[in-house]
Amino acid sequence: MHEVEDTLVKTLQVRVRDRHAALLSRMAFEVNQVWNLANEASYEAWHVPVPEVGYIQGVWRSAFDIQKDILPIRKARGFILPSHTVQQVVAEHAARRRQFKTSKLRWRASSGSRRALGWIPFKKGSAKWVNGQVRFAGHYFRVWDSYDLADYEFRAGSFVQDARGRWYFSVSVEYQPNATPSRKAWIWG
Repeated sequence: MHEVEDTLVKTLQVRVRDRHAALLSRMAFEVNQVWNLANEASYEAWHVPVPEVGYIQGVWRSAFDIQKDILPIRKARGFILPSHTVQQVVAEHAARRRQFKTSKLRWRASSGSRRALGWIPFKKGSAKWVNGQVRFAGHYFRVWDSYDLADYEFRAGSFVQDARGRWYFSVSVEYQPNATPSRKAWIWG
């Protein structure tokens, strides 16, 4: 009988070269704008003002409903974020609203002392390994490749920023635990 090998998922994180910080910061600013637009849309749909009465409970909007409103705004404002990243941000916003059972979450500030750290999520197939670089949203990002990323197929992930302003490429990948490692990973004694 043919034995099926188990495929596991792990997350790899590598540092992005500093020369890409300005572009990633712009994308992170746009992610914050999308998050805040989703926050506003969900709150306004839930709290409907009625003259002389106050506010009444409205409708709980799904991520799909909010995405339909935000995608045209993305084009009007000239965002460089791809539409699938906008969809991923709105889906994450909706998931957190369900988790915390609230119609409005904290705003993501792009500057000041309460600034949110950079975060740019992507779906499977959005980021690819091409010619020794990560290709995302039509841009190429050089990374310090300590995992030999060419051996993996990328799934969903994100670009994340740490408190010191350095950017990282974090992606989940499938792997087989009993597979022979590549020559690069062998330790020669």
